[in-house]
Amino acid sequence: MNQATNVLSWEELLELPQIDEDRASGKNNSHALLRLFGQPEENAQVTLYRDHHAWCPYCQKVWLWLEWKEIPYRIRKVTMRCYGKKESWYLNKVPSGLLPAIELEGKIITESDDILLSLEEKFGPLANSLLHPKTLWLRRLERRLFRQWCIWLCSPSRNNYQENERRRKNFQTILEEVENTLSKSSTPWLDPTNNNGVLSPGSGDVIFIPYLERMNASLAYYKGFCLRKEYKSINNWFSALEKDHVYRGTQGDFHTHAHDLPPQMGGCWFDNNKKQKNISNLIDIGKGLEEQEISISVKYSKESKAEALTRVLKHRESIKKVNPMGREFFDQPLRAALTNLVTNKVATPNKGSAAGLRYLRDRISVPRDMTLLAARELRQSLEQTAQIDGNEESSPIPFLNRFDQNPELFLKSIRSS
Repeated sequence: MNQATNVLSWEELLELPQIDEDRASGKNNSHALLRLFGQPEENAQVTLYRDHHAWCPYCQKVWLWLEWKEIPYRIRKVTMRCYGKKESWYLNKVPSGLLPAIELEGKIITESDDILLSLEEKFGPLANSLLHPKTLWLRRLERRLFRQWCIWLCSPSRNNYQENERRRKNFQTILEEVENTLSKSSTPWLDPTNNNGVLSPGSGDVIFIPYLERMNASLAYYKGFCLRKEYKSINNWFSALEKDHVYRGTQGDFHTHAHDLPPQMGGCWFDNNKKQKNISNLIDIGKGLEEQEISISVKYSKESKAEALTRVLKHRESIKKVNPMGREFFDQPLRAALTNLVTNKVATPNKGSAAGLRYLRDRISVPRDMTLLAARELRQSLEQTAQIDGNEESSPIPFLNRFDQNPELFLKSIRSS
């Protein structure tokens, strides 16, 4: 069998099942510029300014609050300094360049907690108010946990085992407070709200989501510490979140967080133990950590492949143009990877294409490009296709900045296509 002949043409790929999302009133998604929840457009009184790639944890916090509260809003996307130049139109609005920001009743508001307080005043709280004594306690707990995570993740150990163990134990001491708080709840949530008879996360949960998500990813990748295996109630909390399309629409994967955090945090430090090295390799090659990363993978496989196919088909010309292999050369390997993604046949890429395939594998950004499960399917297909060609790696992912992810490169590509 000539495996090269199994590579589908773009015309054949376009005939395969794809997804058709209602960005405004359907499931939460990273691509919408307007969210209405079935309401008329004039009801969108809020404009949320968030980063292009959905890397900003504080943007995620406001985004989740608006979604669970079902407040119609507009979205404008802004470049984070770690991956490009801040847009001048945004600096004219917000001279500090801070993200997130909202525009409400003609007023610009920055700082995520101030934003949520302003939204509470206008639309009412999501479960308990941010100023409720219980929520204030949870907010302080989250900041304590954040501090110990930063100390462990971002401080060099200088091969001092005892110092590193002290940092780990300090982090786990605070994490156990979160675990104990969740274990005493009659629901999976820290701060449940009753949404038309369905218990959903409240503001207390929204406060914890962005950084617990990043802790789960970064500590696995850099330390070999599997948070969800260690803490049952926290794992149940994550699993409950992952059943909700609101959360899944904002959720990043381990690969994205492992490589977007260093320039944001000022560096992340490896423990360099056997377990850590194995885990980081699984993440880097696209396999991921299965249920430690997301707990609902099996039943979404067909839908996830269709989503990945849809997103690549939509942006295929730009994807080819920004690839270091060049537009013409990368055309066939990209089709081979998509063929391997959606068929049971083995499609062979052109020789010398492994580095280009791995370049794309390494630069899928979740949820900017697609949701976690779709990205997992696509990363694995790109890696499997690259392995047919050889072991050549792509250029390494930058550590001090992520200018390789500058959205301007992609937007220029779209405009010139």
